[in-house]
Formats: sequence, C-alpha cells, structure tokens
Amino acid sequence: MDELIIISPQDKILEHLHFRPYRSIVERRVIPFLPMPGKPQTMEINTPWGVHITARRGDFLISEVNAPDDFWPIDAQIFEDSYIVTRPGYCIKRALIYLVPLVNVTNGNEECLVTIKTVEGPETVRAGDFFLARGIQGEIWPYPKEKVAEVMMPAE
Repeated sequence: MDELIIISPQDKILEHLHFRPYRSIVERRVIPFLPMPGKPQTMEINTPWGVHITARRGDFLISEVNAPDDFWPIDAQIFEDSYIVTRPGYCIKRALIYLVPLVNVTNGNEECLVTIKTVEGPETVRAGDFFLARGIQGEIWPYPKEKVAEVMMPAE
C-alpha cells in the first residue's frame, strides 16, 4: 500500500511544481448557499468527482449547466474575486487557474492517494485522475483530469 501524501497551500513542494495557466471556457450554473435562520448553516456535499466536502453559509454552489444537481461549493470571497455572473444563475470563471498533473507530486505514481487541504475541507483523490489546481489566493484543490480537455484552454 502506498503512503498517503497530504498537501496544504503552505507546502514547500508547491514552489517546485511547474504550474501552467489555464482559462475556463464554459459557463456554469451558480446559486448562493443561504439557508434560513434556524436551519443548518452548513451542507455536506458529495462532489461529482466523488469527494465529500462542506459548504458553509455564504458559499456559492457551482455546477455544470447539464448537471445542476452535481455541484460543489466555492468560498464567497474566492467566488467574488474569480468569477463573473453572466446572467441570473450563471457564471464564468474569469481568473486564471494554474494546473500541474498531480502525478508530479507522486513521482509518477498514478495509484498514489493524495489528500489536498482545500478551503472547503480535505479532499483525497487518486493522483492519476487529477491535476493539482492553484487559484488566485493561493488556494489549492484537485481538478479532474478528464475535465481539463473539456472545459479548459491553456492561457500561454
């Protein structure tokens, strides 16, 4: 069994990875998570890529247009700094996303599990299925490899 690797936004390894800039090319659905007083102020979410994370009051829930029930949370400040609302209920990411294959952290081991400490909580993924993404505030998260070709364009 391979050792589990844990990465946080402050890890020195991030300084040595060759992140490349990408731009999102798709519009997505967005709704604010604003539960009523007296209701739970957090929501546990199983993401479309199979990770369990927590949405907090004020976060934004993002989904692909064709899969509105498969959403993931984005911190409110990061949403405000990174996205543009294109019309009611829809947005596009305007900020660049910096990506590097997650196997670059595991010395090429695709089977290795990596836990990434995201703003919304830890996410454990298989290295061969994901890129490591870094955002405008230094936040990191796993980005599904299959999605890169579908929704991202190199910005170089």
